[in-house]
Amino acid sequence: MKVGDFLKIENATDLSRSEVGRLGTAILFMVGVMIYAGTQFAHVEQSFLLIAAAVIGAYMSLNIGANDVANNVGPAVGSFAMTLTMAIMIAAVFEAGGAIIAGGDVVHTVKKGIIDPANIADTDTFIWVMMGALLGAAIWLNAATWLGAPVSTTHSIVGGVMGAGIASAGWDIVNWDSMFKIASSWVISPLCGGVIAALTLYILKKLIFFKEDPISAARRVMPYMISVMAWAFTTYICLKGINQVVKVNFSTAVSIGTAAAVVCFFIVRPIIARATDRIGEDRDGVNKLFTIPLIFAAALLSFAHGANDVANAVGPLAGIVEVLTVDGGNHAQVSIPLWVMVIGALGISFGLALFGPKLIHTVGSEITELDRSRAFCIALAAAITVIIASQLGMPISSTHVALGAVFGVGFLREFLEQRMSKVVEDVLSKHVGSPSLAKVEMVLAEFRNAPADEKKRMLDALKAMGPEAVISAAQRKKLRKALKRQLVKRSTLLKIASAWIITVPVSGVLAALFYFALRGMMLP
Repeated sequence: MKVGDFLKIENATDLSRSEVGRLGTAILFMVGVMIYAGTQFAHVEQSFLLIAAAVIGAYMSLNIGANDVANNVGPAVGSFAMTLTMAIMIAAVFEAGGAIIAGGDVVHTVKKGIIDPANIADTDTFIWVMMGALLGAAIWLNAATWLGAPVSTTHSIVGGVMGAGIASAGWDIVNWDSMFKIASSWVISPLCGGVIAALTLYILKKLIFFKEDPISAARRVMPYMISVMAWAFTTYICLKGINQVVKVNFSTAVSIGTAAAVVCFFIVRPIIARATDRIGEDRDGVNKLFTIPLIFAAALLSFAHGANDVANAVGPLAGIVEVLTVDGGNHAQVSIPLWVMVIGALGISFGLALFGPKLIHTVGSEITELDRSRAFCIALAAAITVIIASQLGMPISSTHVALGAVFGVGFLREFLEQRMSKVVEDVLSKHVGSPSLAKVEMVLAEFRNAPADEKKRMLDALKAMGPEAVISAAQRKKLRKALKRQLVKRSTLLKIASAWIITVPVSGVLAALFYFALRGMMLP
């Protein structure tokens, strides 16, 4: 056997050991949850159901961490603002903090009024519905993560509750108005995120990167941009994070955000002035200014995500705990015990650390190439979109918003490149003749590989060449084809869009199947 074959076997073995280690750690976490629930609730009449529900809730939280958290840190990792290890540590800490500190005293176990619990026949049926919903949503999230498709955990659990509810009480149990709103968010969320991110990036290009002296422009503009981010994230955290602990209305949240922006401006301006004296006079130098804001953005997005989406894992579990441990529990609205919140928080953190890197890579680098300025626009767009949606009462998915922002940035880059290519064609078509093309071909080769904001300088060079800038019709056709690069990977776009469309129905079908299986096992 050759040495190369030995190396291939060794690499495959290492991969297998790594997979087994991650899977084993996840299983140990769920076993720990099972042991804790078993020792704490052995006195409960149907303790086996509560233990099973706790394990399923832990499994759901692992999948949320593996799939959904990537949206918060993926752009920062893809732009090299932070390492993968650093991103996982920051996200794990702030996700857990958000879940435990601001996870909410009250959670509606039937998300957004999808079904009416009053139509569920009895307590046992309610428990089977909630367990089926958790299992269906968790299995779908696991499959989506394996396929490398970031999907909405909220939509997954909504589909699970809907499917199990229909299986238990028929189609009339579903609030179809709410389902229509959720379906509309599949379009509204990514469009809003994409438009805001593209607009923000275009403003940055016009105000900084397209200027003759981008460093001086950055010194003037960056304090304002970072202050806008401070306003957006402070308002976002007030509405989606601490609002679970202290009720804050929209106007108060905006006022607090405005105060934070003013303070941030006066703190950041001298820091930016000093930093611009040390960085290089090119795009990479300007991009370094976005590093610290991106780290803060990843932390704040993770905190808000933990505060809100932990309910997708433990909301149904809390409902089961309520009906099994408290007589006459109210199925529609339940208090979440601290131990349940801890399960959700730890599960999200473990899921991110063990299985999150795959989706972080997808969001950060597989859709489109990101630098730090583009990642900054994505984070800012996510916060602003959620603020607007909260005020308008639109049901949106933070996952769809973040990914829509990534696609928006990529498609803007494509648009700018195509516009530049048309300008090149116009310039070259004005020159007729047959002198040497060596110089123009050299410039064109550089132009073809340059980023969009560098092409303006290339065009100036072409114009300065005058009549020597000659190109034939065949060369012009070849140039046009070369310039029309696809900066958004279409296969990834199709995969993610397809996964979004089928999330609710697939989760619903799986939840219904699990409901029937549970009912079949539990009935005499």
